[in-house]
Amino acid sequence: MSTLAGTRHLVRLILRRDRAVLPIWILLLAVLPMTYATSFFELYPTAAERAAYASGTGNNPSIVALLGPVYGDSVGALTAQRGGFLSVIIGLVGLLTVVRHTRTEEEAGRRELLGATVLGRYAGLTAALLVTYGANLLLGLLTAAGLVATGLPVAGSLAYGLAAALVGIVFATVGGLAAQLTETAGGARGIGVAVLGLAFALRLAGDAGDRDWLSWLSPLGWSERVQAYVGDRWWVLALPVALTVLLAAVAYPVSVRRDLGAGLLPPRLGPATAGRGLSGPFGLAWRLHRGQLLGWSVGFGLLGLILGGAAEAAGQAVAGNAQLEEILARLGGTSALAEAYLGGTLSFVGLAAAGFGIQAALRMRSEETAGRAEPLVATGVSRSRWVASHLVFALLGPAVVLAAAGLATGLTYGLSVGDVPGELPRMLGAGLAQVPAAWVLAGLAVLLHGLLPRLTALSWAVLAVCVLIGQVGAVLKLSRWLLDISPFSHTPQVLGTGWSATPLVVLTVLALAMALAGLLTFRRRDVPVP
Repeated sequence: MSTLAGTRHLVRLILRRDRAVLPIWILLLAVLPMTYATSFFELYPTAAERAAYASGTGNNPSIVALLGPVYGDSVGALTAQRGGFLSVIIGLVGLLTVVRHTRTEEEAGRRELLGATVLGRYAGLTAALLVTYGANLLLGLLTAAGLVATGLPVAGSLAYGLAAALVGIVFATVGGLAAQLTETAGGARGIGVAVLGLAFALRLAGDAGDRDWLSWLSPLGWSERVQAYVGDRWWVLALPVALTVLLAAVAYPVSVRRDLGAGLLPPRLGPATAGRGLSGPFGLAWRLHRGQLLGWSVGFGLLGLILGGAAEAAGQAVAGNAQLEEILARLGGTSALAEAYLGGTLSFVGLAAAGFGIQAALRMRSEETAGRAEPLVATGVSRSRWVASHLVFALLGPAVVLAAAGLATGLTYGLSVGDVPGELPRMLGAGLAQVPAAWVLAGLAVLLHGLLPRLTALSWAVLAVCVLIGQVGAVLKLSRWLLDISPFSHTPQVLGTGWSATPLVVLTVLALAMALAGLLTFRRRDVPVP
């Protein structure tokens, strides 16, 4: 039997299972660079304005750390820098997709059932990589086509699109290798995210610290060094291709030399008896969520430090541009440009925090499909207590990570303006103002888990729509009713004056109502629902 037997059927199975998720993230990530280019054409129509913007952003270490260096003042060069952070998201989606279709399938026992049929040894890993590689290449081509449609050069657009696609392909292969190292999907995701974090840290240190050689050690740095629209250095694309081949050459032999369900790294044995903290559902939920909560809090804190440090320079970069000042004011904040920038960026941080709330809420679904929820609710643990234990983290988690982001933003922004005691509580409040909107999406996830458990992925689709509205709604001046689809459009501008707390109360009540409805419907349905 061929080592690749059954690969085609597995590819079809993966495409069927991801028929909703794949198109959403491909289209979302392909559209965003196009909107960046369109906004630069409209907001900076003259070469002098673009040069001033490039000088302001390129000379600020915090902005360079977040977005990467700017290699020119053309619309294409500015778009390439503005879309630099998208590479991190593309890499994250790639590695999570591969882990989901390899180690998660193995952990759930479905891989063993498929392995009993006519299935080659390399088929599972190959199918997951082929689908993810293809999705990233399609993303790159759609990105390039969209940028060409805005009027940017074909060569630069293709270079940018391929560089972004290869970042996703590299980290998809990282996910394939990580899936061979541990026996749990959580462990594989942790290894993959740690590698992505290291790559981002190397890129950040190299770009912001003027140590170019460090950026050359990171796949994220390679995508920037292509210098799309400026140098179009095609030879740099050979680096991610070579790394992908190397990682795959390690992952494939390991995949057939280990036992099914096991990992190359031996699992760490726990204590012989459980501690008192695991005597109830809330202790178990804390054990399941604590690692992610800590990781997200640290990440949001670091992001807040960067955003606060870049606020003053961002305000200076757009000074004098009436259109951009108006857009920033619509996104959130006051007439002060730095605060308008902070109000807008914290709303995007709130969208990311909603992702944590959805993830925490849907942990219930993963526990249910893995067969671990049924034994718990069959004992003295009621369904209500089990749902409530996860609901605590779905609601408190976004508040914690947004508080971390707000405090860190207030610290660095306060240092830059010389008023830490004054700015710290203001930015904390601005961060916490995003919490009710994040709760609405977490409440939706809980409702879907109770009412339509097979459609819980729709909560991620709703988040994607909110991200798209937040990114391009104000720039394209969409109709108010379209903007109002996103709960984040109703968050008051707390950095301004005369704001009302009524929207926050309404959003909170809506979120709690959906969460309660999800709990009640879960109590009345079968467990598990496959």
